[in-house]
Amino acid sequence: MEPITLLTNKRILLGVTGSIAAYKAVDLASKLTQAGALVDVILTESAERFVTALTFQAVTGRPVYTDLWATDSSGGLPTHIAHVGLGEGADLLAVIPATANTLAKLTHGLADDLLSVTALAARCPLLIAPAMDGGMYQHPATYYNVQLLAARGAYLVEPEEGRFASGLVGKGRLPETPALMGHIRRALGKTGALAGQRLVITAGGTREAIDPVRFITNRSSGRQGFALAQAALDAGATVTLITTTKDVPAPIGAEVVLVSNAESMLKAVLKESAQADALIMAAAVADFRPAVTAAQKIKKTDDPSEVPTIQLTRTADILMEVKVQRAQTGFPKVAVGFAAESEHLLTNARAKLERKGLDLLVANDISAPDAGFEVDTNRVVILSQQAEPEAVALASKTLIAERIVARVAALLA
Repeated sequence: MEPITLLTNKRILLGVTGSIAAYKAVDLASKLTQAGALVDVILTESAERFVTALTFQAVTGRPVYTDLWATDSSGGLPTHIAHVGLGEGADLLAVIPATANTLAKLTHGLADDLLSVTALAARCPLLIAPAMDGGMYQHPATYYNVQLLAARGAYLVEPEEGRFASGLVGKGRLPETPALMGHIRRALGKTGALAGQRLVITAGGTREAIDPVRFITNRSSGRQGFALAQAALDAGATVTLITTTKDVPAPIGAEVVLVSNAESMLKAVLKESAQADALIMAAAVADFRPAVTAAQKIKKTDDPSEVPTIQLTRTADILMEVKVQRAQTGFPKVAVGFAAESEHLLTNARAKLERKGLDLLVANDISAPDAGFEVDTNRVVILSQQAEPEAVALASKTLIAERIVARVAALLA
């Protein structure tokens, strides 16, 4: 797992309580540590019946705290008041999983163990991920506690529907690690450089139908667009992701609008960007489509010389339509385009930047085997109307996305 910029050197206080789902917290602690976070774990007495302190110490490389009163190295604190330092020094207190009993303690300010005392001392954001069996989550008492905690500003991770250890089925399962990581990123990124800003981002290659089963498309996987959505969320933005890609999990917190072809993407872009602060058009939109879509599947005949001819026509130019909308309404305030080129990279990119009235244009050479389509890395040149081109060397699409989002944040600022 590659380091995550938002999590690097962040101190995350992970409170683990007595739920069978406590085993999932081990994987979460491990992934957070791999991503660069400093994870301090507090285990409640009940949690220790499911998982051990040694397990968490092994995956985090840091002490694990279990006892409010002990002041030694075996689950105790350096001093009897160290819980104050644990709470005040943290960037986030995440209680995962949170039992019904722990929710009640947090709601009513009870402080009879290390976790509940630390929660009262903490000044950082609080994230809670409830997990419990049977109908406990739907019980009025639990519902009241959850709503009150949320009203006070706690970040709530809703449990999922599913089968419990008891054999019952209902709402109360702890989400898996990738979803929990996404929620933690959302909680930590709320005050980022794009807090209060709304971004619309497109991703994936459009599909232009030939007949009911065939289509014209391109090699775009949507990875760069999805990375841009995650980077914008990490920076605190409200994100709408317009995409043709259905088989890649969307970043937690993004509003997803699924489209198929250039026409449906045009309608979605104009609608969603009508009040947006920025639009980043990372999608690879087809330039051409069949002039006529066959109503039935085009059949192959026994005559090898008989080959159908497909007449093409141009698709709508989405960024030119956005240019018109911006001239009329001023929205989106910032527009960013992409240029996937196989030759004359800077010449073609500069012409597109000027012709479509963009604030930024991200150009990449799709002829390189280690960058562009269908790989996890990219190298780009970022062009703007005012500054000299900025070349970004080969890097992960995650880091490329963070650089682009930083440029957008600077323009909006």
